[in-house]
Amino acid sequence: MNATQEQLKVKFEQALVAAFGAEYAGVDPILVAASNPKFGDYQANVALSLSKRLGKQPRAIAATIVEELDIAAICEPPEIAGPGFINLKLKTAYLEAQLQAIQRDPRLGVPTVKDPQREVVDFSSPNIAKEMHVGHLRSTIIGDCIARILEFRGHHVLRLNHVGDWGTQFGMLIAYLREVYPQALTTANALDIGDLVSFYRQAKQRFDADEAFQETARQEVVKLQAGAEDTIHAWKLLCQQSRLEFQVIYDLLDVKLIERGESFYNSLLPGVVEDLDKSGLLVENQGAKCVFLEGFTNREGEPLPLIVQKSDGGFNYAATDLAALRYRIHQDEAKRIIYVTDAGQANHFAQFFQVARKAGWIPDDVELVHVPFGLVLGEDGKKFKTRSGDTVRLRDLLDEAVNRVRADLENRLQEYGRTETEEFIAHAAEVIGISAVKYADLSQNRTSNYVFSYDKMLSLKGNTAPYMLYAYVRTQGISREGNIDFEQLGTEAKILLAEDTELTLAKHLLQLSEVVSEVEKDLLPNRLCEYLYSLSDKFNKFYENCPVLQSEEPVRTSRLGLCNLTARTLKLGLSLMGISVLERM
Repeated sequence: MNATQEQLKVKFEQALVAAFGAEYAGVDPILVAASNPKFGDYQANVALSLSKRLGKQPRAIAATIVEELDIAAICEPPEIAGPGFINLKLKTAYLEAQLQAIQRDPRLGVPTVKDPQREVVDFSSPNIAKEMHVGHLRSTIIGDCIARILEFRGHHVLRLNHVGDWGTQFGMLIAYLREVYPQALTTANALDIGDLVSFYRQAKQRFDADEAFQETARQEVVKLQAGAEDTIHAWKLLCQQSRLEFQVIYDLLDVKLIERGESFYNSLLPGVVEDLDKSGLLVENQGAKCVFLEGFTNREGEPLPLIVQKSDGGFNYAATDLAALRYRIHQDEAKRIIYVTDAGQANHFAQFFQVARKAGWIPDDVELVHVPFGLVLGEDGKKFKTRSGDTVRLRDLLDEAVNRVRADLENRLQEYGRTETEEFIAHAAEVIGISAVKYADLSQNRTSNYVFSYDKMLSLKGNTAPYMLYAYVRTQGISREGNIDFEQLGTEAKILLAEDTELTLAKHLLQLSEVVSEVEKDLLPNRLCEYLYSLSDKFNKFYENCPVLQSEEPVRTSRLGLCNLTARTLKLGLSLMGISVLERM
């Protein structure tokens, strides 16, 4: 609910008490945005809901409420429509004053929260010794956007990268490299990430086929867990090699994370098992230590256990997640913990959340949230893969987007006979290409699968990053053409609204705060995308219908003010998605 809606709600609540008595304090006025502009801006439907209670016709109730309604400073006189709807149209003078106020605010009217809290966002989470692939795209981009919005609202955000850096795969890889390439375990940067991935595949094939090698690999895991110096040194080198490659991608995406891998919680795992045992939840089943869960059954309909410690004494990743959860609550003092992973892990999160609640580990003031997302699909509707059937490397996907934009830019420059510096072309290609990939992902409802299409995401038309960037560039073009410095124009440019497209744009500009607080609560970044797309569309209609530089004063200054507010809103909104703007394209 935006500030205007909040004000109107208070006014309605006062009118209800004045009209019908103190017992009507707190009655919801059912105030919603009007579905059609011809009905005004808002509609209150409370009269219909009170008809039975008051024993009167809704229209009569509406008339009584309107008599007591003190909203002359905000709205035109209310109109009663249909069976008893109260329609409200905002006054132009009120809208002008609101725009004047946000024009002076660096945050464009978006307040910080009254009670900031520690929020953990767990996202990206690739595995060491494996390359980041298209499956990591959504977690990384969605998680970063959520973290940016929470930070902007004033929360203390801990951005955690829960990388897979522990377990059997390291015993397997170290044992294999000791045989075939021991130098990799003693010398920094002896392998690049592609080599490491190749060795990992070979080690896995050997592990699956050779029992003697399996035992050797298990011994390496034991040495790793025991802290054997040479094994730990080898493990650190492998982790560092992967981190270097991850960082290249995080830098490209402008994503910041604090790494806390599975190994970080290793010393806490025995305590998790011990405390579950003390609470009476732990059951031994076929040698493994498990917790049986409510509402989860196997194919035979029998209760499904969550394995915490395997029969060989090794810990399952459920134990690591439980240890991480406890650490985040007690040491990090988190009040909301947000896990951004694919929808396929929904059961795992439901299960380990249930175990933690049963054990009494979740305080009443701590919220656990799984933020699931769908798959990235190819244009054939199947999981997005290379032509050879391999999973698409994230680095290749990003490079391809940038290369396509570069080729298009160079073609356009040639077509129009323009020249640009190499620096400009490289920067513009990277900004547009990376922005297109990010925006295409964030603009989807994250719970759905979506089809990855370079052609669609790089289009200058429709709900795409290039369309948003072009709308911003258009505002800067006005500035350059008129030799206008928007900052010199100042925050006091008097806003005057006369044309329909001006009013439509003005009303939309005032909704930013409401949209940001919705995303903070619901964690659905596509709502911000929809807002910015609609803003770009409304600005383009304003631009086509309302001359800016050619207008006479004071209309010219007012329209320049609207252009500046649009530019600032686009720039802020896109920055909350990790998208930079360009001054020209």
